[in-house]
Parts: sequence; structure tokens; C-alpha cells
Amino acid sequence: MDILQLIDRLEELFNDAKAVPFTHNVVVDEDRMLELIDQMRIAIPEEVKKAQQVMAQRDRVMAQAQEEANRTLQLARDKSEQMIQKDMIVQEAQRRADQIVAQARGDAEATRVDADNYVVDTLVQLQDQIAKMSNQVANGIRMVQEEQMRKSPSSAVSENAELK
Repeated sequence: MDILQLIDRLEELFNDAKAVPFTHNVVVDEDRMLELIDQMRIAIPEEVKKAQQVMAQRDRVMAQAQEEANRTLQLARDKSEQMIQKDMIVQEAQRRADQIVAQARGDAEATRVDADNYVVDTLVQLQDQIAKMSNQVANGIRMVQEEQMRKSPSSAVSENAELK
């Protein structure tokens, strides 16, 4: 029997009791009272056991919930750490890539400057060679013309003599 029912029966027994005049005392049926007390002695340990079982079950559920919360929190921390490490790796890779790109740009600029200098040097040398050849050609033309001029007056005299 439920302890609350027994308490209700005890209260009913009290309400059915006869009052002693001029006092706050009542007369109750001793047998019924002792029977209710015996039933309460039997029921209370059962109720206490049930309450202890409920509390133990609650404690188990709370412990499981706490364990699950701790496990979830640890998983979140691990995931966070992995993401931080990945982010750090990505940042380091980006920094290294930027460094490589800057180095490549610097190398490309140096190569372009070297190539421009080589082209300028080569063109200056070619210009010098062309100028020397041009002088040689001009000297050759002048020499041929002078030769023709030297031969021309005597050729012209010989031709004039033959024509006469």
C-alpha cells in the first residue's frame, strides 16, 4: 500500500476519533492505530527504497549525461585544435607561397634587367660594327670613285684621240 494512502487513513482515523471534553485530546481505536502504524513501518522502507532507487537512477542518468557532455566537449576541443592547426598550416603555407611569389617576381625582374642590359650591349656592339662597315663601305665607294676618276681623264683623252 502507498504511504500516502496510509497517511490518509491515519488522518481519517483521527477525524473519526472521539474528543475528550475540555481538552485537546482524542480517543482513537487502538487496534486500528497500531495496524496503521505497522502498515506504515512496512510501507515506509519500501517507499524509501523506491526513493533511493529513483535517486540512484537519477545519479546514474546525471553521471551518464555528465560523461556524455565531457566527451562532447572533448570532441569539440579536439576538433577546434585540429581546425586551429589546419588554419596555422594554411597560414604558414600562404606565407611561404607569398614569399616564393615575391622571390620569383624579384628573380624575374632581375632576369628582365639582365636581358635588357644584354640586348642593349648587343645592339650597341652591332651599331658599332655597322658603323665600322658603313665606314668601310663608304671608304670602298670613295676609293672606287677616285680610281674611276683617275682612270677617267686618261680614258677620256684616249677616247677623244680615237674619235678624232
